[in-house]
Amino acid sequence: MDSLSIVIPAYNEERRLPATLDKVLDWLRVQHLTLHEVIVVDDGSSDRTAATVEEFAQTHAEVRLVQNPGNRGKGYAVRNGVLAARGEWILSTDADLSTPIEEISKLESAAVKQGAVVAIGSRALDKSLVEIHQPLLREYSGRFFNLVMRIVTGLSFRDTQCGFKLFRADAAREIFSRQKQDGFSFDVEDLLIARKLQLQAIEVPVRWANAEGTKVRLSQGLKSFLDLLAIRADHRATSAAQSPLADDRASRRT
Repeated sequence: MDSLSIVIPAYNEERRLPATLDKVLDWLRVQHLTLHEVIVVDDGSSDRTAATVEEFAQTHAEVRLVQNPGNRGKGYAVRNGVLAARGEWILSTDADLSTPIEEISKLESAAVKQGAVVAIGSRALDKSLVEIHQPLLREYSGRFFNLVMRIVTGLSFRDTQCGFKLFRADAAREIFSRQKQDGFSFDVEDLLIARKLQLQAIEVPVRWANAEGTKVRLSQGLKSFLDLLAIRADHRATSAAQSPLADDRASRRT
């Protein structure tokens, strides 16, 4: 990995962002990258999230602020940040760093080894890596969502909702430029798009610790189940296509 963009969606995160940015920047300083940047996408926050990022940007040239036109949702924020990224690889991670930034090495290593262009962090593949669990209701709701997701979409991933995902930039642009979902179910849509384009996506176990202060409301969680039906309907309505990236991968194997 020669260059990396880190995209952090943020909604009312002025309290957590300083520590998060310090940790990310400290990690980046010891990496041998030709280019690195940290893009914080403010999703219409009502607190000092944007001002906090701007203050960091004054002393850290690698920090950039991208602002959504109002509170549009996590999916919109991640897409906005990814499409603005300049690195050859793009990591999306949550503002609470529930997965430590160092875990990116696992995603990168697995992607290179398996020839994948998408590597998603997973809490389900090795539960011993979950250091602090969510409250039981949220944890079991997440498991039920994953079960329904697999039935509705046919995807085999055990955990689509971990916010720690690595994309090769060319694949990310193809995927996110087609994304329609703005809410929390966007991860499922992106993985379906990757499958339709025949872009290899893999699931990698990562460390994870629940952080208090979730921004997911019950109504948003319920909507995510309905979104699965919309994603499936849209997926069936559009014809399958193969990305030139898939052709390129196949030619390198022959």
